[in-house]
Amino acid sequence: MPDALMFDEEMYVVLVPGEEEVFLTPEELLDRLTALLQDRQSDLPRDLQKFQTLEEQATHLRDTACDFELRPGEQMQWYVVRLEK
Repeated sequence: MPDALMFDEEMYVVLVPGEEEVFLTPEELLDRLTALLQDRQSDLPRDLQKFQTLEEQATHLRDTACDFELRPGEQMQWYVVRLEK
């Protein structure tokens, strides 16, 4: 049986090529993904096209993926991290 702590998203580390790593709360990551998707509505990945709102798209992306292509060959990545033991 999986440990419930595995699904407790306290913080995410976000990696973007050429930038310093950033630690974000789930809400902050959701805001960042929402802003990113806002400019990409005409070129959404197929799995996000079924969602009607930006918030639904961003939530699905945050909860089911760990990367998003910014430009060909350049991806933003995010991973759940636990800051305290």
